[in-house]
Amino acid sequence: MNATAVASVPLVDMQGVSVVFGGSVRALDDVTLSINQGEIVGLVGESGSGKTTLCRVLVGLTAATSGTVKLGGRALSDLLAHEPLAFRRRVQMLLQDAVASLSPRMTLGKTLHEPIAIHDLPRKEATDRLQAILKRLGLPADVLAKFPHQISGGQARRVGVARALVMQPQIIVADEPTAGLDVSVQGELLNLLLDLQQEFGLTYLLVSHNLNVIRRVTGRTAVMYLGQIVEEAPTRALFDKPAHPYSAALLSTNPAIDPERRSRRIVLKGEIPSVVNPPSGCRFHTRCPVAQPRCSSDVPALAQLSPGRQVRCHFPFSLDPQR
Repeated sequence: MNATAVASVPLVDMQGVSVVFGGSVRALDDVTLSINQGEIVGLVGESGSGKTTLCRVLVGLTAATSGTVKLGGRALSDLLAHEPLAFRRRVQMLLQDAVASLSPRMTLGKTLHEPIAIHDLPRKEATDRLQAILKRLGLPADVLAKFPHQISGGQARRVGVARALVMQPQIIVADEPTAGLDVSVQGELLNLLLDLQQEFGLTYLLVSHNLNVIRRVTGRTAVMYLGQIVEEAPTRALFDKPAHPYSAALLSTNPAIDPERRSRRIVLKGEIPSVVNPPSGCRFHTRCPVAQPRCSSDVPALAQLSPGRQVRCHFPFSLDPQR
């Protein structure tokens, strides 16, 4: 399991972040999330919950409409304005479609050496580091001469990891890193990511629909619904006793974690509302099995429920172990 390094200043600090597209589409709404150096934090939620937008804000591809985002105590906007290349080296991303992220017209060797040239890194030092990384990742020496279509999905994921590591990043944002891989390859990749975290002191934000992956490798997890974080908690505590009704419903859909959940699956009514016209009050109240009149009018704040645990709900489930 990963070790968590507690720092006085979080590596990532997002406070009250909102992102509005076209004046009316609120993709993120008052999102607060901190990540300490050395943590592996999970991010889960249905499609359309805002996970990708949050990741794009963190890596500097989408600007926050309001709120603040800091990396190592410095405003992201300041880093992007004055030290854009240094920022890009510190924050790297693993994309869901690893093959599509590689140019079909370039050999993998050219692809992996491209960021070295762009960032004007000392060539011999960076090349030696790349060779060591490839060996560490178990990639054969001849992989550099190949094109993306000539390698497997698992190898493409490893090439993506190599491209990120050569920059010596502080944090890696991993968007569905195991999607499309068979179970054995998933396990190999997850073990590799955990080993690399220990070896290089990496920090991960791990986005996944695979709840088994989240439970296995993350120390803390944030649950998103319709642009908001509705619950944040240590991963084991969240999976054992979810406090938000949406968290409970989401976790109940994965019986592989706990066979007993098959008889306790929570089926939500209706469809996810549109972010163009979200419900008033609590955004989840139109589908919530325990909603009360207050939920349709009053917006719940993200409040601390217990140390290290926050929930955005007027009537969170009891965490009493006897319940």
